[in-house]
Amino acid sequence: MVQLPEKASVPTMYFIGVTTTKSSIMMLFPKWAKILGFPNAVLKGIDLEIHADPSDYRKVVEFIKNDEHSLGALVTTHKIDLYEAAKDLFDEMDPYAKMFGELSCISKKEGKLRGHAKDPISSGMALERFIPENYWSNNEGETLLLGAGGSAIAISSYLMNREKGKETPKRLVITDMNEKRLEEIKHILTEVNPNANVEYNLISSAEENDALLQSLADNSLIINATGLGKDRPGSPLSDYAQFPSSSFVWELNYRGDRDFMYQALAQKEKCQLQVEDGWIYFLHGWTQVIAEVFHLPIEGETFQQIEEISNQS
Repeated sequence: MVQLPEKASVPTMYFIGVTTTKSSIMMLFPKWAKILGFPNAVLKGIDLEIHADPSDYRKVVEFIKNDEHSLGALVTTHKIDLYEAAKDLFDEMDPYAKMFGELSCISKKEGKLRGHAKDPISSGMALERFIPENYWSNNEGETLLLGAGGSAIAISSYLMNREKGKETPKRLVITDMNEKRLEEIKHILTEVNPNANVEYNLISSAEENDALLQSLADNSLIINATGLGKDRPGSPLSDYAQFPSSSFVWELNYRGDRDFMYQALAQKEKCQLQVEDGWIYFLHGWTQVIAEVFHLPIEGETFQQIEEISNQS
């Protein structure tokens, strides 16, 4: 059963996750709050087990909705489960939340409780930090997306957006061990871009992911969106996996064992890989949600200040 926080006495934002006390945001938030001009605000964690009982999600949302000084929340692992359990408690949902069936941000405005899916925006910002402009049309690379949960839906929707024209991967391969999640991401991507070249693979072992990895062209992008290596140990690939040459490897986790990232780093020189972790994604993800919860823009010099102080911490 979820342990709800006490009634808030100061402006309070919540972090709804699994192991929230281990996150760097607990140390960073007070520093960010000073830069952003609300030094008295606090961040509190609410831990829920993975795929918690729907009644627990409803209790958390009802608490935030009815507590005056509780301003909103960032949601990580529970984006889809929380949406499914408590969507009727919200007064407004943004278009991404409705399309993707998930929410990563809870906010309040003018007495209304609002749900948002910020990952399509923050994942795009993070990708643009390391994928060069015109990369896909110049290199004809492909993408292997390991995992079909909330982050995978957001990233694939950004990558395959029909408005990008030729600036999309030549082929997108998505894998997951959960057939329902594959069906859900297929439904969404068909709506995002019905002409996109996407393959969906129900897998049961790391070796099957290895084989799909080996089928990729050079100059590809491989993403670990499974959550393995953070709250759960392991990697979606075996230690025998071979990365395609001159490719980008993106580990979405910025903390944890990150076995997937170290598997890629072991081949970095030999295969000319550029390996990224989830740090910039973490910064964009949190600042996008804080901006919505506290109703202020976080961009340009303000974001640079936050990035600098975070990198020093």
